[in-house]
Amino acid sequence: MSAIDESEVPAADVGPGASAVRIRLDVAYDGTDFSGWSRQPRLRTVQGVIEDALATLFRRAGERPRLTVAGRTDAGVHARGQVAHLDVSAAALASVTSRRRGHREEARDPAAVLVRRLTGILGADSDVVIARASIAPDGFDARFSAVWRRYEYRVADASAGHDPLVRRNTVSYPRRLDVEAMDAAAGSLLGLHDFAAYCKPREGATTIRTLQVYRWRRDADGVLVASLQADAFCHSMVRALIGACVAVGEGRLETSDPVVLMRAAERTSAFKVMPAKGLVLTEVGYPGADELEARARQTRARRELRVDGVVG
Repeated sequence: MSAIDESEVPAADVGPGASAVRIRLDVAYDGTDFSGWSRQPRLRTVQGVIEDALATLFRRAGERPRLTVAGRTDAGVHARGQVAHLDVSAAALASVTSRRRGHREEARDPAAVLVRRLTGILGADSDVVIARASIAPDGFDARFSAVWRRYEYRVADASAGHDPLVRRNTVSYPRRLDVEAMDAAAGSLLGLHDFAAYCKPREGATTIRTLQVYRWRRDADGVLVASLQADAFCHSMVRALIGACVAVGEGRLETSDPVVLMRAAERTSAFKVMPAKGLVLTEVGYPGADELEARARQTRARRELRVDGVVG
């Protein structure tokens, strides 16, 4: 894909202060018209749009919250299950979620009020949606507490037909693909490996990952759907893994070739990296509340020893 995984770039290790509240946001977005998640000068990004909405909401409280995200998706990548967090003072949160004169609000949960007011700023028909907000449990860190990230990729081959209503999140492919061969090739890649053959090189970055799930199926409309899950993904890894299996499905590679290429541990031109628009971040997994802080400490310690990769 071109999704940038949480592990890609070191983030400031800033936790909530004694009077601060950490809020978890569950976010969905259509990535088509965004230049990725991360804020960039003069470009429209998911982080930029949400942080601008937060700045508007918290302006009178004198705060401008910043987001920490589980997986920094790249341009064109979508999300249904993105997770981020922000830290604000308890006083500021109370200020922006207080009952407004003339408004009868059913929900007195500050997080629910926050969602409603952010939605009012973003717009009801926005391509980014705050699906839910909640007060995060102690030790929660959207990036460092995560234990896995899950993605889906959609391909409409020649036997699936072409639905114009899904053209923004489904890649059209002109030939029929063998889903059984693709699924067999995907299964051979599971486990802890060096995925250098499937990652865009980054100086100092590790390409060792644990691929926990990779499978292919056809949905009810005949569209090929790949499901992938790993502890983290490195840059372009998902879209490269998809490309290798598409080459298998077309017959340009043998079922055994993707694992042979992986063991070579170097980039190859044997397959094409697939377009970003077919990729969706569907879910981020976290441990139980009593393990969140320990997981975050463990992940931070690993990041101090290496510069991690992106998803793509």
